[in-house]
Amino acid sequence: MGSFAGMLKAVGHVVTGSDQNVYPPMSDMLAAWGIEVMTPYAPGNLDRAKPDLVVVGNVIRRVNPEATAVRERGLAAMSFPAAFGALFLRGRHPVVVVGTHGKTTTSALTAHLLVTAGVDPSFLVGGVTGNAGSNFRVGKGPHVVVEGDEYDTAYFDKGPKFLHYQPRTAIFTSMELDHADIYRDEAHYASAFQRFVALVPPDGRIAVSAAWPAAVALARASRARVVTYAVNPEHPADVQARDVTHHSDGVRFTLVDRARRVGSVHLAVPGLHNVENALGAWAALSPLGVSFDAFAAGCASFLGVKRRQEVRGEVNGVLVVDDFAHHPTAVRETIHALRARWPDRRLWAVFEPRSNTSRRKLHQTAYADAFAGAARVSLKTPEKHDQVPEGEELDIPRLVADLRAHGLEADAAGDVPTLVARVAAEARSGDVILGMSNGSFGGFHATLLAELRKGHR
Repeated sequence: MGSFAGMLKAVGHVVTGSDQNVYPPMSDMLAAWGIEVMTPYAPGNLDRAKPDLVVVGNVIRRVNPEATAVRERGLAAMSFPAAFGALFLRGRHPVVVVGTHGKTTTSALTAHLLVTAGVDPSFLVGGVTGNAGSNFRVGKGPHVVVEGDEYDTAYFDKGPKFLHYQPRTAIFTSMELDHADIYRDEAHYASAFQRFVALVPPDGRIAVSAAWPAAVALARASRARVVTYAVNPEHPADVQARDVTHHSDGVRFTLVDRARRVGSVHLAVPGLHNVENALGAWAALSPLGVSFDAFAAGCASFLGVKRRQEVRGEVNGVLVVDDFAHHPTAVRETIHALRARWPDRRLWAVFEPRSNTSRRKLHQTAYADAFAGAARVSLKTPEKHDQVPEGEELDIPRLVADLRAHGLEADAAGDVPTLVARVAAEARSGDVILGMSNGSFGGFHATLLAELRKGHR
């Protein structure tokens, strides 16, 4: 919502906003863009703003006092995805990235590749990109890259956001049950993506990961042309990687397109999952005029996304890394990527199950296997969540026991200060501390770095 406000301001609209609480970094960004923020929610904010259009985010409930006033006054209102589709996507070529995993990084890389190719795209993604220093860009070219979220749209529109994004080209990264608060089961979750791929026109294209057969089957049932990609040679695909080697500055591989070796690529972000993200971007963009030279240059200069394997600092040989991983598959892939990048360093994974789904026992067994490759694991016990039914909570003591049974040193704590104190006291030179959460993690990374500096004065 904040980034969409920035896009609207960038194209000349007068923009204001309301929120219950605003905090950095978005509060700083809104101030820099000259966007007034009113807090808390109140009908009087509408009197000050006198809006032509009210854009409603999906955190807003029907009983919100400002939403109630919008209905009572008959003001024009739209959800964020509908407004974005109407104001930025009509008459353009939307490149929409969907899937359970890898959406943000794949979207950011895809946008960067189009910038490198000189086609001046616009984009809106779910994280701050290292290259643009923002999560949006307004360009003059026809292409708009957007991260397509399967979460619901607004209190008055319970369908997935990505149904508003008018895809002509799509990248379908993966499909694995998530958002258990709104999707009943795998079939219900898959139905959202089934509706999405049906939107891609016959002259459009879907690049889909061959590692996810159910996703491939949905894509092939659409009207669009389908191109498969995969990093694992066990998954036959149109676009593949060969000769993959891991280095401290990323990954190197040979791009293979329909059995033809196209050329060598240096991808500046680590992990096989990121190689797969790059393959998906090539499969989608090569027909849009992105040459191999532009692709290789873009991969080599891609700086990633904040909070995706982001190095936050190093104190006396202790490296602190921040990552957004919360689903067990994402946790596993992030750990594998860091092990490949720093094979000789001890990896200490510190994890906060914060999302609605990760707080549930739905993935209890999967989490027990997800931390393989770490030497030590520390978990934050989540607070009670009003949307997680009684008896459905992730069992942290059992998870600790299961991790220990797998040979890992494991423990848990109920608050962030205890975790910080534990890591600061016991970390040693050469360690990589990986803090994973899809929230702020209570400032874990910055506080840990401060404590490490304090201890080594």
